[in-house]
Amino acid sequence: MTTDSFDNTVLDADKPVLVDFWAPWCGPCKQLSPIVTGIAEEHQDKIAVVQVDIDANPDIAVRYSVLSIPTLILFSAGRPVATLTAPRNRATILKALSSWL
Repeated sequence: MTTDSFDNTVLDADKPVLVDFWAPWCGPCKQLSPIVTGIAEEHQDKIAVVQVDIDANPDIAVRYSVLSIPTLILFSAGRPVATLTAPRNRATILKALSSWL
């Protein structure tokens, strides 16, 4: 995901999009990645999931006030509707997304 593709992919999406803000050097991000990937695969008919590398795309992180990672933001109809900062497990994420799944 890049700055150029963010608006089209996330804000103009037909269904809710979960954005995973991460960085390659972030240990907790690496631990969370398989959980987010699993949720994406299981619920691909209801939500889309994309990743934003904050080092490569800092402007997107600034635009949505991402101050720590990992951070997950769910967008629906082009606007952020749920934010999870440093989610630790699958249950926490699924609970936050339950209205959209």
